[in-house]
Amino acid sequence: MPDPARPKPDPVTKLVLEYDGTEFAGWARQHGARTVEDEVERALAVVLRRESVPLTVAGRTDRGVHAWGQVASYEGEPGKILSLAAVLPDDVSVLAWEAAPPGFDARRDATCRIYCYRVLARPTRSAHERGRALHWPHRVDRDALDACAATLAGSHDFTAFTPTETKHVRFQRDVLAASWRPCGADVLEFWIAADAFMRQMNRVLVGTMLEVARGRRTVEDFAALLDGRQRSDAGPTAPPHGLYLASVAYDGTCVLGGEEYASRGLGSYPEHGGGRNGGLR
Repeated sequence: MPDPARPKPDPVTKLVLEYDGTEFAGWARQHGARTVEDEVERALAVVLRRESVPLTVAGRTDRGVHAWGQVASYEGEPGKILSLAAVLPDDVSVLAWEAAPPGFDARRDATCRIYCYRVLARPTRSAHERGRALHWPHRVDRDALDACAATLAGSHDFTAFTPTETKHVRFQRDVLAASWRPCGADVLEFWIAADAFMRQMNRVLVGTMLEVARGRRTVEDFAALLDGRQRSDAGPTAPPHGLYLASVAYDGTCVLGGEEYASRGLGSYPEHGGGRNGGLR
C-alpha cells in the first residue's frame, strides 16, 4: 500500500510534436528570433493558464530542420489536445499530449533518436518537394551510398562531421542502424538511428556521402573519416530543409526498416507514436 506520509511525486506531461522548420530559427529560444520552443511554450501557457511552462526537449533541431515526432516534457498536468491545437501556429502540430511517469525527462530518458534526410535525385527540381528535400541533379551511385551507410553502424568518432567551433566535449556516438531507401520514383531517404547526435552531424554525413555518390571521393575515404578526422577532411553540410527528426524512443529499442535494435541504456517510458515510414518506437 502507498505510504500516506510520503508526498506524491510531481506530475509530468509528455508532448509529441511535428513541425515545419522553414520559418523557425530552430527549436531553442533565441533573442529576436522565432523558435519552436517559444511558440509551444506560449501556447501551453495560454491553454493551461500558467505564467510559463518550461519545456525539456529530446532533440534541439537547427534552423530550417523539420520534425515528424519531436518529444518534449514539462512539470504539470496535460490539458485537452484540441485546445492546444487551436492556439498553436499552422506550422506546428501536436500529435499527443498525455501524462508521463513521475520523473520522466524527454531528453535525459531518450535511448534512441531517428533522423531522416530526403534527397530529390533527378535533373529537374520539384515544385512539391521545394523546402522538403534537397534537389540533387548530379550522378547518384546507389551502391556507393549503400556502402557508406553500412560503415556507420557501431561506435565511431564523428569529429569530422560537426563544426570545428563547437560546445561538444564527447565526439563518439553509437549508431544503431543507417540506410538509404527509395521513396517514390525520384526521392532517396537516408535514415539513421543513434543514441544521440551532434550539431549538423547528419547534414555533413549526407553532404559527404553525396560526394561519394557523385564520384568525387571513395567509400574508403568516407570510412576513414569515422576515426576522428578533422572537419575540413569531410564534405559540405547539406542544407537543413531535407532533414527531419523522425521519432524518439524511451524503451531501449528502436525499429528501423522493420528491424529492431537495442540501445545501450534503458529509458523509463514506453513506446509512443509520432514519426512515419519505417520509423521508431
